[in-house]
Amino acid sequence: MKNWREVLVSPSTSILETIQVIDSVALQIALVVDSDGRLLGTVTDGDIRRAILKGLSLTEPVAGAMNPAPTVVLVNEDRREILAVMKAKNLRQIPVLDETGRVVGIEILEKLLKGGRKDNLVVLMAGGLGSRLRPLTQECPKPLLRVGSRPILETILHNFIEYGFERFYISVNYKADMIKKYFGDGSRWSVRIEYLEEEKLLGTAGPLSLLPEKTDLPLLVMNGDLLTRVNFDQLLQFHLDSRVLATMCVREFDLQVPYGVVKIDGHRLLGIDEKPVQRFFVNAGIYVLQPSVLELIPRAACYDMPDLFTHLVKHGRETAVFPVREYWLDIGRLSDYERANGEYEAIFGAGGIAGVR
Repeated sequence: MKNWREVLVSPSTSILETIQVIDSVALQIALVVDSDGRLLGTVTDGDIRRAILKGLSLTEPVAGAMNPAPTVVLVNEDRREILAVMKAKNLRQIPVLDETGRVVGIEILEKLLKGGRKDNLVVLMAGGLGSRLRPLTQECPKPLLRVGSRPILETILHNFIEYGFERFYISVNYKADMIKKYFGDGSRWSVRIEYLEEEKLLGTAGPLSLLPEKTDLPLLVMNGDLLTRVNFDQLLQFHLDSRVLATMCVREFDLQVPYGVVKIDGHRLLGIDEKPVQRFFVNAGIYVLQPSVLELIPRAACYDMPDLFTHLVKHGRETAVFPVREYWLDIGRLSDYERANGEYEAIFGAGGIAGVR
C-alpha cells in the first residue's frame, strides 16, 4: 500500500488530528507508533466513537483512544492465512510488521480479495482426453471431475480470480459441450470466459494459435488438470522483472534409487551410496508468455509447450523458470485423483478457496 505512511501518528497526536488523518486517507485506520516506527496501537472510527462515549475530549492524546493490542501479521505471511485471520475477526485492515515490531505496511481486505484487477488473458488448456483417468473420464472430461467441493477447472478458475484475473479463454475438444455448459460466459463468477475450439487435439501450446484477439500484455497459460496454490501475482511480477519472452513454472522432483549405488574404478570398489536421492526440476504446466511468442506457434497444428521453449532456447531467446514452492499436484493418474480429494480441504478449505467473489 503506497500511502500507508500517511496514517502513522504519534501517541501524543490529538484525537481530533487523528480523525482528520483517518478521514483524509482511504485506509480508514490510523497506526500509533513510537519514534522508531514500532506499533503501539491502532485507531479506527469505531475506536474514536467509543472514546467519545467514554467522555474523552477531542483535544486529548490519541493514546487514550487507541486499541493497544491490535491483530497484526508479520511481513511475508501467506496471503491465504492473512485472509483467514481477517475474515475470522471481521477486520478490513491489518498492520504488517517486521520482526522488530516496526510497521512496514497495511493489508486491506478488499485488495486481498480482488488481488488488483488485471487485464492479462488467462488460457486454460482443457481439451485433453484424460485417458489415464479412465473409467472416470469415460462420461466426464477430466477438468470437470470433482475434487473436494467443485470440479478441478473451477478451482483453477477461482484461484486466478483470487488474484484479480478476469479474462479467460478455455481450450476445449473432448466433451467440449459439457465444459461450455458448466462455465458458460463466466458471468456466474463475474468474469469473462470464451472458448478456443480444437477441431483436433492441438497439444499444450497449439490452442494459443486460435486466440481471436491480440494483446499487449503477458498472458498466462495453465494446464486444466492441476491443483496449486501458486501465487500468480508473484509469478507475473517475476516474469516482468526477468525481462524475458517466456517463463515456465518448474517443480522440484525427487527420485530415489531403491538400491545402493556402487562407485567403481575399473574392477576396484570405491564406495557405496545407499539409496541416493536425485533431484530434478520438472515442468509444472504453468507459463507466462509475451504476446510476440504467439507468432511462433503453428496455426491449428499439434504443438506442445516444451517444443515452444526448446525453439526459444535454440534461437538464443531469453526464457526463465519460476520455481513453485507452493502446493502443486498434477492429476494425471487415479492415485493422484484420490490424493487430491484427500488433501483438498486442508489446502483449499471445506468451501474451496476463500475470498473469491
